[in-house]
Amino acid sequence: MMNKPTDRMRRGGVAIIASLAIAGLSLVPAGAARAVVEPVDRVAAVVNTDVITLGELDARIRSVEMQLRRQNVQMPPAEVLRSQVLERMIIDRAQVQLAREQGVRIDDSQVDRAVAGVAAQNKLSVVELRSRLEEDGISFAAFRDSLRADMVISRLREREVDQRVQISEADIDAFLREQRDPAASHVEYNLAHILVRIPEGASADQIAAQRAKAEGLLQQIQAGAEFGRLAVSYSDSPEGISGGGLGWRDADRLPQLFVQAVSALQPGQTSGLIRSPNGFHLLKLLDKRVAGDGTLPGGPVLQTHARHILIRQTELVSEAEALRRLREIRERIEQKTATFADMARQYSVDGSASNGGDLGWVYPGDTVPEFERAMNALQPGQLSEPVRTPFGWHLIEVEERRNDEASPDRMRMLARQSLRERRADEAYQDWLRQLRDRTYVEYKLDQ
Repeated sequence: MMNKPTDRMRRGGVAIIASLAIAGLSLVPAGAARAVVEPVDRVAAVVNTDVITLGELDARIRSVEMQLRRQNVQMPPAEVLRSQVLERMIIDRAQVQLAREQGVRIDDSQVDRAVAGVAAQNKLSVVELRSRLEEDGISFAAFRDSLRADMVISRLREREVDQRVQISEADIDAFLREQRDPAASHVEYNLAHILVRIPEGASADQIAAQRAKAEGLLQQIQAGAEFGRLAVSYSDSPEGISGGGLGWRDADRLPQLFVQAVSALQPGQTSGLIRSPNGFHLLKLLDKRVAGDGTLPGGPVLQTHARHILIRQTELVSEAEALRRLREIRERIEQKTATFADMARQYSVDGSASNGGDLGWVYPGDTVPEFERAMNALQPGQLSEPVRTPFGWHLIEVEERRNDEASPDRMRMLARQSLRERRADEAYQDWLRQLRDRTYVEYKLDQ
């Protein structure tokens, strides 16, 4: 990707230098004047055949500290934060290594789209995002590397966990019966979460020790300790390092154990201890709300018949050039010197181009949020201004709208998705525990 040593090559070089220094060997040629030789970077931990350097750890800690300050989460002691961040990095590195062994790759164009998506979510251009990161002391190259690693881990999870979650037709039938129950609550929860993980194959004494740890955390919370600070300091879940926030989740997409534990809570309250195969959980209900408009699944659904033209930013097409082309296309369509369908066939890089950009009838949730918001703001026959999404720049035209009953096949498909998301989160936590337990780790900070 760049004409310089890769991270892996650089880390390998650091490891060699550090090993020589530890062994007391000199890097100074015989007969030369002795000089103090400082290692380029210390090794914080060895993870299987790879290393995490102190520089990488410090950079990650700075990023976490900035995030916690923005969320107004009280900082834990420095050593506690360093330990938690290093553990999170070890788990991430183990996943990236496994993905590499299995041939999972994310190319530069995919990273480019992800960067553009982050910029769009923050209402920034890529250039503005880069400037903002550098103002915060984060190099753009490091940001791209972090995004690539996140995408690799996501792809690995899909392969190793999500695709292996089995949902039977009987499961779907039971789920749909539950949803049709007039007494069923369709609620979204905003939760914070602490997990005290139980190691794979733990003994009775180990389980008792983890229970005692979780009970101690619950007592601290009940005595007034800040949930977010304890999550950063002690939680073994991936989101713990950012204060434990899970964000808004529909009840259908949460483990049933969680829903049962928080359904009777009021915002601000914390659950009792929850036991699962992965360990002991504590949940804080931050807020809750009725999902959507409160209608039951299977009722009338507003559908939109839309079409679009997509132009992506590439090495040959800059963001400014993509935007200029779309504005020119829009002007030709508005002046009726060209039709939308002809422009889509000629310029759009989406799979719908051969159909004149026609997307057919679109249900809520079928498109990414940026596209859906822009589409929903249009009246039938209206053409949008250029719209930025993670996929590129779009022109959108709404042809018509209708209220229609969701088909039985679609209802079953949505039910399967909800059940898979609910079970995949639980399966992923179990898989992470197993991966961590079989990962060789050697800590170097105390040496």
